[in-house]
Amino acid sequence: MTRKAIIEKTVKAINLLPQAKAEEISVFADFLMKRHEEDKLTNGIQHLTSQSEAFEFLSNEEELYTTEDLKEIYNA
Repeated sequence: MTRKAIIEKTVKAINLLPQAKAEEISVFADFLMKRHEEDKLTNGIQHLTSQSEAFEFLSNEEELYTTEDLKEIYNA
């Protein structure tokens, strides 16, 4: 089903509902829109941070400690 067909079907169904039910659908649509916008924002931030080189210096840093430096080793 195309996006246009889905919208038309939904509008027809809303027109048949009482006012209170139509308002519920409106509130739910607002909720879905906000969640979609938050997901887009989160994905955008994740993409930016994954492409960032801000912490690249950490990958070139030499290891200061090894397992040989441990005084006690915990075996789970």
